[in-house]
Amino acid sequence: MKNLTITVEDSVLEWARIEAARRGTSVSRMVGDFMAEMQRREDAYERAYLAWRTDERGWDGGQPSSAQPAQRSAALRRKGQA
Repeated sequence: MKNLTITVEDSVLEWARIEAARRGTSVSRMVGDFMAEMQRREDAYERAYLAWRTDERGWDGGQPSSAQPAQRSAALRRKGQA
């Protein structure tokens, strides 16, 4: 693990000390846990965003968004399926 020096307002540090004591931990551990949680959330968001960006389904019930409904209907009629 690495050490990190941060600068905070006196009132923030006072709150952090009280909160850490209430939780039975240290300010250092509390800040480290906070940063790890933010990393997990950011990673999960990024994965979800990339999955959404690569999803080829459209807003029309799972059909590819590049094919318009009228075009699909016309294609089906030509094949005798409509």
